[in-house]
Amino acid sequence: QVQLVESGGGLVQAGGSLRLSCAASGRTFSNYAMGWFRQAPGKERNSLAAISRLSGGITYYADSVKGRFTISRDNAKNTMYLQMNSLKPEDTAVYYCAAATLTAYGRGWYEASGMEYWGKGTLVTVSS
Repeated sequence: QVQLVESGGGLVQAGGSLRLSCAASGRTFSNYAMGWFRQAPGKERNSLAAISRLSGGITYYADSVKGRFTISRDNAKNTMYLQMNSLKPEDTAVYYCAAATLTAYGRGWYEASGMEYWGKGTLVTVSS
């Protein structure tokens, strides 16, 4: 089992930037594909970005964050990141990281239903 802890959330003005981190422990980090998700109050949890097991490998971005957010991972540090630029008030949500043991990256590999382990989330608030 892998344990995940998110950090880096906070309050930022619209147009600003934040970098979220997801620290993993317990198992070999490079065995897992990773993803970032968010959930706003009263809404479903949505996939934002995902990355395959190897740094520089396959990535996925939701249309809502494409061009503004960048996912990356450092397997030597057992950490995944989400660089968020040009933040908007609608980006306000609790952000979660998740891990999945994948051997292939088929359709929908980045969806929440395929993730096995979850962090507890970090709150991002973007003020207008």
